[in-house]
Amino acid sequence: MESGFFCFILASCLAVYSSQTVSSNTDWDEVVIVKQNTPATLVCTGARLQGDISINWMVKSVDADEWKLILFASEEKKFSGGASKPSMRLADDNFGSTGDFSLVVSPEVADGGLYSCLIKKQEKEKERIFLLAVLKVGFFPPVPVPYYSTLRLFAQVNPSISVSKITWTAPGGHPMKTEKWSTSGTVTKVPQVRNDDGGNYTCTVYPWGNFTSVLAVHVDVSVDASKVISFTNISHSNEISTATQAQKSFLLTCPSSQGDYVLLHWLSPDTNNYNKMKLVYHYDRWRGSTSKHSNKLRLAGPPYNPVAGNFSFILTPDLKDGGLYICDVSLNDVIFSQRTRLSVLKERYNVQGVEWKHDNKGRRLNMSSNSPGTITTTLSLPITPDAAGNYICTLQLKNGQSIQAVQVVPGYVLHEAFCCGLKTTSESVTPSFPYPSLSALLLLVPLVSAAVGVLLWRQKHISDRGIEQSLSVQSGEAENIYENPEDIRQQAPPQDSVYMDLKPRGDNDIYKELERYEQCQG
Repeated sequence: MESGFFCFILASCLAVYSSQTVSSNTDWDEVVIVKQNTPATLVCTGARLQGDISINWMVKSVDADEWKLILFASEEKKFSGGASKPSMRLADDNFGSTGDFSLVVSPEVADGGLYSCLIKKQEKEKERIFLLAVLKVGFFPPVPVPYYSTLRLFAQVNPSISVSKITWTAPGGHPMKTEKWSTSGTVTKVPQVRNDDGGNYTCTVYPWGNFTSVLAVHVDVSVDASKVISFTNISHSNEISTATQAQKSFLLTCPSSQGDYVLLHWLSPDTNNYNKMKLVYHYDRWRGSTSKHSNKLRLAGPPYNPVAGNFSFILTPDLKDGGLYICDVSLNDVIFSQRTRLSVLKERYNVQGVEWKHDNKGRRLNMSSNSPGTITTTLSLPITPDAAGNYICTLQLKNGQSIQAVQVVPGYVLHEAFCCGLKTTSESVTPSFPYPSLSALLLLVPLVSAAVGVLLWRQKHISDRGIEQSLSVQSGEAENIYENPEDIRQQAPPQDSVYMDLKPRGDNDIYKELERYEQCQG
């Protein structure tokens, strides 16, 4: 997961190695932990090399079957084996007379494994086996770390079976969250580095057995406040445009990529000035810190897991909480961004379903929706006799009532019209629109859900003939969803009149269309 860019350091350590006797059910007598390229001594002593006494140092990995010779020595001769390296030597040059056969190693990570000191005297043998664990520590980016970048600290031990746990401690002694990765070992991060994140970080390795003998390695980190990281690697997902009802829980999705922290920004629908965008939620899974500015937002639970870096939010909005939400997930200073334009609506009547039908019941219509409240069916040009005829848009409400609008499509006329002639225009069909469409738009206004069928057609010649409609809810009924626009304006307080993508503006103002509808009814 973390590749390549390790900055390995020569850090001081509190202890060069730690060792202890382990239980007899293991294949070794001692565990020795050492930082890579740091000398460590594997202590082995016996009688003076005289007569038929000899010494063999051998090595193998923990999963290997055969030992490889490092060196052999007796009273008469001494030679190195195929596993010998320049970083390995006997501790005492007078080992023959002193009986000190200890081996000094300055290992690389690959040198971790089992080491055997075998002393032979005639038919008797004395063997001591060491499990040598080699610690590799690294960090990225290199010091001084740029301001607001993500500091990554790594600790890996070979072989991993030699230790019980590895911890990281921040400056001041504060424990840090760690994760164990197959490629990088035990990892911790410090996202959005600031000045007070500089200092001494400590990696502590606990071997199996007695925890009082540990290896501690220090990493000194400095921060360059004059060098602020530039987030140029940003991946944008397709923008989501959707709607929800007020006071109902809504899943505000974030990019699916795993991240270190998540930022949620919000821009009010009343402005397009991105300088007025507000940070409404910030969660850092490594520091375990949360900063939020709204009680209507919370991190989503399963199948999402914010602790593991899989983020999304649950929003319970008021009418005024519509707008543009931008969720940015950061992973190692790479940003994954998801924009959601949300309309928050308050409904009195819920729509059961919307459907386009042709008066030829055998003709199937393909319907689609590319924005909230819009249902579209598309016809191919030219209009053939079997495609011409009545196209009926039906809105079925959950209270059993229905609204219908009928569009008569001649084989030779193309025009654009709203229900009841609310809008009629003419324009030429351009090559960029090879297929005409019929659309049903649910017009949603404050305090009511005004649902009407909108019939969209493009024409080459001006014509508004063939438009007819029938409404099962008459304008005189108490539950008529086409309420008087002036009454609505008076009833709804300004703070509740919040719109997003469906916000009325300009020539498409919903109030204007409803007024035209009233004129048509009159």
